Amino acid sequence: MSRDEWRRVNRRELCPVCNKPDWCLVAGPEGNPTTAICARVESDKQAGEAGWLHILKEDCNGWQPPRRRVLKVRSAAEPRADISDLAMRYRDNLDEVRRMALSFDLGVEYDALNRMGAGLWVDERDDSEWFSFPMTGDIRNGGRIVGIRLRRGDGTKISVRGGKEGLFLPAEVYCGTDRLLVLEGPTDTAATLSLGFDAVGRPSCSGGVALLVDLVKSLKPGQVVIVADGDGPGRRGAEGLASRLVPLVRDLRVIEPPEGVKDMRAWVQAGASSADVIQVIDAAPSRRMTVCSRRKGARNG
Repeated sequence: MSRDEWRRVNRRELCPVCNKPDWCLVAGPEGNPTTAICARVESDKQAGEAGWLHILKEDCNGWQPPRRRVLKVRSAAEPRADISDLAMRYRDNLDEVRRMALSFDLGVEYDALNRMGAGLWVDERDDSEWFSFPMTGDIRNGGRIVGIRLRRGDGTKISVRGGKEGLFLPAEVYCGTDRLLVLEGPTDTAATLSLGFDAVGRPSCSGGVALLVDLVKSLKPGQVVIVADGDGPGRRGAEGLASRLVPLVRDLRVIEPPEGVKDMRAWVQAGASSADVIQVIDAAPSRRMTVCSRRKGARNG
């Protein structure tokens, strides 16, 4: 099957395998594909870096697209009015002893947690303790707290209801080093701060793209380094972000921890120094935006 026969899925034509509107490819009649390459669901045949091949049917008669659920939800244009007050209250709850314990447990510097605005929420139903990290949005207007991520000691993560996804933006995020590292999540960001880098965290491997575009436009760093988790979703999310940032940055690079190391925090816990990270950054190619043009009347082939 030639490349021209494949098309990217979208919100009108979801992937028939994972039911998602992005990353995947389909071939066959529109709305009734016969073959798919899914970037999320594995099969016994891998189609390069694009994903896994799924044969849906040999003809066009045995399969129907999945039914799409339509849910009516309330607009989340504005976060709850007290979200910033909650973040400050949680921060005050995190006393020095607990902050030191969290620093030791995560393997990050105490001051890094301070810069991240780390806090503590206690669930009165079972007295469980959740550490909190504020998320910043509205970057174009200087930034404000729009959400709070909660993390339990066993690694379970939830967000405070009524908030929005934002960036994990530490105090004094840009200290003039001319290099900004982009991580996934607050603990990887804290680990990177612990090594002395300027860093910002995105809410997930694919989230926060528009906010990061606004942040880079505002800070104008000379170099941006996207640190991908060492798995498929992490790499795809990093590439997607890179495609949006490459027109804005003089020097854009994408790196990931050494083989066998899950993420930046695990890398730091394994003994990585700032020199180790810089060595990997320097070895990574600098991304460039390529502009292709075709002469009028030119023919393919």
